[in-house]
Amino acid sequence: MNQSAVCAGTFDPLTFGHLDVVERAARIFPRLVIGVAASEAKAPLFSLEERIALVERSTAHLEGVETVPFSVLLVDFALEQGAHVIVRGLRAFSDFEYEFQMALTNRKLQPEIETLFLMPKQDYSYVSSSNVREVAKLGGDISQFVPTVVQEALEQRFQG
Repeated sequence: MNQSAVCAGTFDPLTFGHLDVVERAARIFPRLVIGVAASEAKAPLFSLEERIALVERSTAHLEGVETVPFSVLLVDFALEQGAHVIVRGLRAFSDFEYEFQMALTNRKLQPEIETLFLMPKQDYSYVSSSNVREVAKLGGDISQFVPTVVQEALEQRFQG
């Protein structure tokens, strides 16, 4: 039985909420692929290469976790990686509606792919990448929202 899963996102930037979901998924699956979406349409703050590096540095302490870029349908990426489970984080009810629609769409596209929802710790349930970017841009303290390597990258990005 395949015990690989994919946890995907834009991770612009990776937050403690993302990291909490990744850490818990890594305890469930012996192999966890973190898919970093190219998402050029979203005009990310960090390049794909920068986001991959930040995710890799933030997850270096986890065994069985690898980071891979992708720019195809998530279900196709999961199959390419030999995974039959997609792990998604749910923060709030507003996430649920979108994620529910995506899970049903993915099931139609690839019925053999399952979606597993994990909720981050309550401490991180309100943290979003867009909020973190805004706080960082305005010079606020983001240390409680992101790993140190991400905090340093954001501070460096907004210093100029």
